[in-house]
Amino acid sequence: MDSKVMAGRTGLRTAPDAMPRTTFGDHGQTLVFLHANGYPPACYRPLIAKLAVGHHVIAVLQRPLWPGAKPASLNSWSVLSDDLLQLVAEEHDGPVIAVGHSLGATVALRAALREPDWFAALVLIEPVLYPTHVMLMWNLVRALGVGYRLHPMIQGALKRRRTFDSLDRVYEAYRSRRVFRHFSDDNLQAYIDGMTTPTAGGHRLVYSTQWEARVYYTGLWNDWDLWKGIPDLKVPTLIIRGAESDTFWSSTAEAVRARNSRIKVVTIPAATHLAPLERPGEVARLCVQELTEIAPG
Repeated sequence: MDSKVMAGRTGLRTAPDAMPRTTFGDHGQTLVFLHANGYPPACYRPLIAKLAVGHHVIAVLQRPLWPGAKPASLNSWSVLSDDLLQLVAEEHDGPVIAVGHSLGATVALRAALREPDWFAALVLIEPVLYPTHVMLMWNLVRALGVGYRLHPMIQGALKRRRTFDSLDRVYEAYRSRRVFRHFSDDNLQAYIDGMTTPTAGGHRLVYSTQWEARVYYTGLWNDWDLWKGIPDLKVPTLIIRGAESDTFWSSTAEAVRARNSRIKVVTIPAATHLAPLERPGEVARLCVQELTEIAPG
C-alpha cells in the first residue's frame, strides 16, 4: 500500500514516523490489536499471548500513549482511525486482521468502513456503538457545554488515583470490588501490572487520566457514519460482547444484525464490557475459531 495514497485519502499524516507498538510472534498473518480507553496493551497480556501463537501480533499504542501527545489534539475518534490506516498503509503489503476492544473496536470498524480492502477480518470486542437517540442526547449535552460534568465516566477518570505505594495493596483492594468479580486472580494481576509502571517511589498509572477523560468526551457524538456504513460492510466481522455489558447492549446487537446479516455476534456469559480481560481464554478461542474460517492465513 502506498503511504502517499494513504496521506491523500485521510488528508492528514497524523501519526509519528513509526507508531509506538509492541510485537508478538514472528509468523502467521499480521493481526493488529487496538486497546480500550484507559487500558494499555500490556493489560491484555493473557489474550495477546494466545493470539500470538498463530499470528504476528502488533499491539498498537494509540494516541493517548504517545510520548508528548496532548489531549487537546483529539477532537474526534476519527483521528484514531486515521492513525490506524497510516500504520496499515506504511507497514503492510496485504490486508491485516484488526482486533479491537471498546475504543479500539470502534476505531477499527471506522477504518475498515473507509478502506475495506485493507482488512482481511475484524474482531470487534465490545465496540462503543450506541443507538442514535443516545448520540442525539450526547450532542445536546456537548452543545450545552456540560459534557465534562455530565458524562458518567469522565469525573471518575479525572478523580482516579494515579500513584501507588504497593501493587500488592492495589491487588487486595481490587480483589473485593464488584467490577472485578469475573477476573481470575491471575488475570486481575495481569491487569494491575499492565496499567502501571514503576517509579522511584512506587508505581503510577501508564495511561493519563486527562487523556482518558478527553477520549470519553470526544467519542459518540459523530458516530452516524458507523450506522450508515454497517449495512454495506463486506469485511468478515465478528462482534464479541459480554452478557452483562453496559456498553454494547443486546438491542444494539439486534440492530447490527438487522442491518447486516453477515456480521456475526457472539455473547460470552459471565462477562461484562471487560470481557477480554476477564475471559481472555474464551475470547482468544472465539477469535482463533472464527478467524480460521473467515480469514485463513
